[in-house]
Amino acid sequence: MSRLGTITRRSFMGLGAATTGGLAVGYYFYTKPFPNPLATMAAEGDAVFNPYVKIAPDNTITIITPRAEMGQGVHTTLAALAAEELDVSLDQINVEHGLPGKAYYNEAMIVDGGPFPFFDEGFIAKNARGSMKVVSRFLALQMTGGSSATIDAFVKMREAGCAARLVLLEAAAYHWAVDAKTLQTAGGIITNPANGATMTYGTIATAAAYLKPPSDLPLRPSSEWKILGKSQPRIEGLEKVTGGRIFGIDVQLPDMLYGTVKISPRFGVGAVSVNKTSALQVDGVLDVIEIETTTGSGFGIIAENTWAAFQGAEALEVEWATPDYPADTGGMKSTLDTAMATKADFTLGKAGNVEKEFGKTASDNFFEAIYDVPYLAHTTMEPMNATAHFQDGKLQMWIGSQAPGLAQSTCASLLDIDPSDVTVNTMRMGGGFGRRAEVDVALYAAAMAAKTDGRPIKVTWSREEDTRHDTYRPMAKGRFRASLTDDGAITGLDVGIASPSILTSVLGRTFPSLPVGGPEKIMLEGAFDQPLTIPNRRYNAHIADLPIPVGFWRSVGNSFNGFFQESFIDEVAHNSGKDPLEFRLSMMNEDEHFPAREALKKVAEMANWGSALPAGKGQGIAHTLSFGTWVAQVVQVDVTDGTVKIEKVWCVADLGLVLDPANVKAQMMSGIVYGLSQALGQEITFSNHEVEQSNFHDYDAMRMHQCPEIIVELLENSHRMGGAGEPGTPPSTPALANAIFAASGKRIRNMPLSHAIDFT
Repeated sequence: MSRLGTITRRSFMGLGAATTGGLAVGYYFYTKPFPNPLATMAAEGDAVFNPYVKIAPDNTITIITPRAEMGQGVHTTLAALAAEELDVSLDQINVEHGLPGKAYYNEAMIVDGGPFPFFDEGFIAKNARGSMKVVSRFLALQMTGGSSATIDAFVKMREAGCAARLVLLEAAAYHWAVDAKTLQTAGGIITNPANGATMTYGTIATAAAYLKPPSDLPLRPSSEWKILGKSQPRIEGLEKVTGGRIFGIDVQLPDMLYGTVKISPRFGVGAVSVNKTSALQVDGVLDVIEIETTTGSGFGIIAENTWAAFQGAEALEVEWATPDYPADTGGMKSTLDTAMATKADFTLGKAGNVEKEFGKTASDNFFEAIYDVPYLAHTTMEPMNATAHFQDGKLQMWIGSQAPGLAQSTCASLLDIDPSDVTVNTMRMGGGFGRRAEVDVALYAAAMAAKTDGRPIKVTWSREEDTRHDTYRPMAKGRFRASLTDDGAITGLDVGIASPSILTSVLGRTFPSLPVGGPEKIMLEGAFDQPLTIPNRRYNAHIADLPIPVGFWRSVGNSFNGFFQESFIDEVAHNSGKDPLEFRLSMMNEDEHFPAREALKKVAEMANWGSALPAGKGQGIAHTLSFGTWVAQVVQVDVTDGTVKIEKVWCVADLGLVLDPANVKAQMMSGIVYGLSQALGQEITFSNHEVEQSNFHDYDAMRMHQCPEIIVELLENSHRMGGAGEPGTPPSTPALANAIFAASGKRIRNMPLSHAIDFT
């Protein structure tokens, strides 16, 4: 990893120069355009206009959509951005992910990473976002995450389409000796209305690609959009329903070998001893190699087919070392308790004087509750896999990755080759949820490819390996205290969150040479940054020292803090004899809280909130702002037979601007199902230092018969565009817990809810 560390340190030196306004060389590197990846990867004859658009002489138009397609429909929406300005329909274009390149870096994912609420438009917050733009430019991470893909591409890809269209018009105008302003475009054809002459984009593309577009690109106003703002059929839909080979696990290459991995089930330690004899005796097993990376230690089994590799892994006899973390879940919970009892590592969202407020409040006007959630796995439907071919000092990979640039650089470092000698072909993914932003899959495949004498190898993880070697959503504990007036209004809120640090864990295995420090917004997001008017408040983060690998799980910190805070607000409302909806609205008094108020009122109207329900039925409400999207949900349950049936979910999401309504609604539904699944029984537990769960039989997801009817409506009140992939998840679990209380009087503060009540 030495080369990666060196590159990163240099990047940060340049970053320091740019952010402080110091060295001119820093500014030079900041403003210097990144190389266009299409310049070297385009087919002969293709006209390359920018990193996103290329056109062949036969009028084949290709749009590069450099974000991971993992079922969220991002390739369709991103392609639509460029197609709108290029004036072509989606059925006229080819869509490719493209190779890794800094030109495809994700600015939006980094910009709102500072410790400020999304709605904070004050001087400090705005200045911080500006600085984070500089950070994003120097890091140049081509990643898909944070529900940021469409936000990041909204201007970039429209400008790419617009720039290509303008130079095509300019070239056609020169050819016809007319003014470009007199020409028209539609469906990939340029028309001269004066005489009816036409030509395709492909006819003039080669000449047009040499022209420089204007610096001021006149993007179409939304009133003139033909594609954007309307629901579109999915680009990859046909290939999915016809079984096209579009996923990483589908890759087939000539003379290919197959493999799997057996990595230490005890995190941070390797093997004490190994006996390979039984594994090598399995028919079809060719070799067993040692693997040692920053993401894990263990063995790779190389075989003639995947089943033989799996059987070889089963037969491999390994004694694993004993780690120094607690042996079981109970011990890990004690570590959280210890962290909560110590001084906070940092505080966010502080206002007023919490100590003074609690000091003057009568003891009977306090309300306190403690919540906790377990580790969670991602369990993507397509198990982890990668295909690698290492020959003549060059590595080529086929992998479903949310971070192909990281896969490229880390594999280059592992094999001690230059990153330019690593080609990453990004495949579509059967689910990601943050798991496929990790580099372990790529590293293990690269390590095994180096031992196959130049033959390609497809490395597929078993489901058991996948479940027991995830980068988990961390376990967390929340302690909430409120001081109340005599009529039940909250005047003080004191919050403590204890959890392992996601950022420390991710950087430790990906950029081990980088120091980690400063407040980690992730630990408190979904709590400190919510639209609440409480005069005295603070949110304390208590970092728990647990070396279990944790990472980005759908909605990240919002997934547990949303449950904590929205459950607590509901408890306080009921304790004060107030309607939970009206109680929330009474604390959203600022102008910038308007989208939250409107989302709550709309979802209440949809669910007919407050109307009498039959005995045994109940509704719960919750709102969480995450990734720039304000989401309010009402869940209705029936507990008449002693078990919980989730009957219906109403959801209102405000993204500020909706580019594809059907796709956004699908993402909200997906996020809701993902969130409710954890409530129905998902948890990762430990015994003897190892994960106990192994497959869907003991780590299940919501089944079809359990899935409620879900109704989604979209609003556009927000002042900035938000994302769609993750915001549906955080409010789902507290709304469910609140509904169970409304129906049964049973308040559940711990996930999964199934520990306290049964689900149908």
